Amino acid sequence: MVRYAGYKDKFRAASDVGGTFTDLVYYRVDTGTEACGTVQSVKTDTTPPDFETGVMASLEKAGIAPADLEFFAHGSTLVINALTEKKGVKTALITTRGFRDVLEIARGNRPDLFNFNFRKPRPFVERYLRAELDERVNYKGEVQKAVCLEPLPELLDFLKAEGVQAIAVCFLHSYINPENEIQVVARIKALWPEVSVLASHQISREWREYERTSTTVLAAFVHPVAKNYIESLERQLHAGGFTGKPFMMQSNGGITTTDAAKANPISMVESGPASGIFAAAGLGRNIGEKNLIVLDIGGTTAKCALVENGESRISTEYYINRDRKNPGYPVQTPVSELVEIGNGGGSIAWIDEGNRLRVGPQSAGALPGPAAYGKGGTRVTTTDANLVLGRIDPDSFVGGAVRPDWEAVNAAFKPLQDRLGLAREELARGIVRVANANMTNALRLVSTNKGYDPRDFTLVAFGGGGALHALALAEELQVRRVIVPVNSAVFSAWGMLLTDLRRDYLLTCPLELEPGNADRLASVFNTLIGQARRDYSDDNPGSHGHEIGFEYYADMRYRGQEHTVKILFPFADGRADLALAAEWFHAAHEKRYTYRLDTDLQVVNLHLVAKVEVDKPDLLEKPRTGMRPEDAVKRVRKVDFDRTGIHDAAIYDGLRLEPDMKFNGPAVVQEPSVSMVIPPDYTVTVDRFGNYHAERR
Repeated sequence: MVRYAGYKDKFRAASDVGGTFTDLVYYRVDTGTEACGTVQSVKTDTTPPDFETGVMASLEKAGIAPADLEFFAHGSTLVINALTEKKGVKTALITTRGFRDVLEIARGNRPDLFNFNFRKPRPFVERYLRAELDERVNYKGEVQKAVCLEPLPELLDFLKAEGVQAIAVCFLHSYINPENEIQVVARIKALWPEVSVLASHQISREWREYERTSTTVLAAFVHPVAKNYIESLERQLHAGGFTGKPFMMQSNGGITTTDAAKANPISMVESGPASGIFAAAGLGRNIGEKNLIVLDIGGTTAKCALVENGESRISTEYYINRDRKNPGYPVQTPVSELVEIGNGGGSIAWIDEGNRLRVGPQSAGALPGPAAYGKGGTRVTTTDANLVLGRIDPDSFVGGAVRPDWEAVNAAFKPLQDRLGLAREELARGIVRVANANMTNALRLVSTNKGYDPRDFTLVAFGGGGALHALALAEELQVRRVIVPVNSAVFSAWGMLLTDLRRDYLLTCPLELEPGNADRLASVFNTLIGQARRDYSDDNPGSHGHEIGFEYYADMRYRGQEHTVKILFPFADGRADLALAAEWFHAAHEKRYTYRLDTDLQVVNLHLVAKVEVDKPDLLEKPRTGMRPEDAVKRVRKVDFDRTGIHDAAIYDGLRLEPDMKFNGPAVVQEPSVSMVIPPDYTVTVDRFGNYHAERR
């Protein structure tokens, strides 16, 4: 634990805004108190559309004034919600003459191949708002035609009259030479200072015209919304006396300054899930479990990812609104490789036209929430089903702060019961089974579908619903061990306290992997390093007390291939080891696609990760008092374990469980915001940090 002289009553805190709850995690960093370093948490309702209201309410509930904060990190679903719900601003696109229809042409690789009524997703920018300018940069980055700025004044007058609030600028091959884009952006800002304008080279330096244009447009679409939100949060924090600058969680698993987040809002598209994944990877390294399947079940969605050898994968091949019938919209920004589905505690159960029971993706959200909350919810959710089955204790519902509204629960169940002819408990079992099946399919997408055997991994489950469903999912996948971490209900927010400042720099520079290109590869990496140092200099990383650390990656392929594989690239002391890079690529390609080729290799993208460490809380060991497991039993009550039947289950107070305790199912571990359901034939042990490890006996 890092101690700070002169910081009496100061806190480090992080908040995560989810679809249902806003989580706050914090710890004291002053000296001389037993509470120093002890992580605590609170939950409040998420407050759309003014999400900052919920954040400030969480601080108030924790009894922390903004003036008491030494450090504050924040993650939000604002960007992804604005994109999926199309609640951004009216956006225009300025592009190279002849390329205004790139967004509409898109790609031909549709997922629903035999659907003859298929329609491509509607572009975020209508055609009449897509303008062209004369300019041309070739594939080598040579300016063949300087951009003609003469049409800009008249064009901007037209866009003003149409109510445009944001402009995306994306020219051909500007990923390698942005000179023409820079001129256009400067001219727009001079003629129309109030408009939001983003250029593609500020967002992505990778090739593929459609993907880069789509990403720039999506970033511009949410730019004013994200900027206003971040600035509103900053104002409220500063009004309360906060003298620092908050940090924003990014999709790449790192935090960044608010200025950087406002400049590139699309980098926050999956900020909350990313912090949970990286927290799980960090936890695994601490307890000697480096191969993990990570599952985060919140109130609205379930997210899952794979951690191999202590590291999670980062990809720039991300899509929003993509499913088995819709190709979605590509987002070319570094994102933790994950699968997200609409199944959480608030997911609504319904019956489709074929009279089949379905769960999600619709959610009851924070308001009205599940029927049991008594806030006006009229439809059955997964939480209501778990409550009916006794998996959630009515006496400890929402940490004991809410008494379940059984009248509302029964009223919500009745229409589905009447239609299916089932008793309430039978219907509740069906809802849980369908929800589990949906989540099992998502877990297979990140494991078996990519050539990994789940039996070689440990499942780490967190979020408000993670512990409820984890062991049933592990049974389906034959996973050997399940870990429910300490602070599991607020694990993503806790992960933000463990996250370093991070910036990713990717640049497309197609080169053969041969000795003659070694100097060119080194030159590109050194250019990216220089850019990173300049950017961090603006952020004043010295204030965090650590130097910039660099990691080197490359996206490589066999000559003639379309796809690439990302590898750690052997670059040190200004030199690239090409022979070792080839060896690592062959091994990575074979692992992912089961074969290797004896052919020439190409480097497509170079990827630099620049990190600055920030101070983090130690993973404190839980104290021992000599209690026995039975001393933590609150009561015994009946719990429905579905396929293994209804059993008298011991109900353990999770706050009283201590390291090295071991007990058997059937049981339920209850914490204020989490219930861990332990079927018969499972044994749970508590490690020295307070994490629960469950294994089949």
